[in-house]
Amino acid sequence: MRRPFIAANWKMNKTISETQEFISGFVLTVKDITDVDIAIAPPFTYLTVAAEKLKDTNVMLAAQDVFYAEKGAYTGEISPIMLINIGCKYVIIGHSERRQYFNETDDIVNKKIKAAKKAGLGTIFCIGESLEDRESKKTFDVLQKEIEEGLNGVDSEGIVIAYEPIWAIGTGKTATSEQAQEAHAYIRERFRTLYGNKADEIRIIYGGSVTPENIDSLMAGKDVDGALVGGASLKVESFVKIINFKKGS
Repeated sequence: MRRPFIAANWKMNKTISETQEFISGFVLTVKDITDVDIAIAPPFTYLTVAAEKLKDTNVMLAAQDVFYAEKGAYTGEISPIMLINIGCKYVIIGHSERRQYFNETDDIVNKKIKAAKKAGLGTIFCIGESLEDRESKKTFDVLQKEIEEGLNGVDSEGIVIAYEPIWAIGTGKTATSEQAQEAHAYIRERFRTLYGNKADEIRIIYGGSVTPENIDSLMAGKDVDGALVGGASLKVESFVKIINFKKGS
């Protein structure tokens, strides 16, 4: 039985005081939840503040991105060692917004995953197709390419996959439970060719306009193991409702 994983991606939102206020209330609300892994990924500038607030709680700290070198002349970048040092347990890699706005290629994503794993960071590896790809029936082709190139030379330890159809991110559109399950089932089959029986242990979570209203139906899919939540994770009440999903609804 795979343990559900629910992660918040705050993207470029909140201030220091808002971060402190959110986490102070949030950790009290979820402190008795023992059957779901929970993570929050604030902006880089608030990681230290968040780490202090999350200390000795059941909520893990995650980062939204990482660079692939341990140190050096890379102005503005953050290394895996820095994230470990600050208290991060996970890092999001390959998010479609990184690919779209900052031209991250599958090769760069692969380097980042390898660097994160070497440092001991868990990886939330994002993949997903555009609306054009889906309408052209190329969804599986895109997923296969991103999986094979992103995970080239990478073992399965510490990897969480986030299937995020690009057409559903921040648009209010969500994949139906059937669409999500179909994609997740395909991803798991691809993993079976890469990792054998370990494919059954890898958690595949869904991202793309996840809300309290659609989480139950999304989680009904047997290969949907959690969610990477954007806008709905910015408010304690809505994020807590998502964490308290009812499996099989």
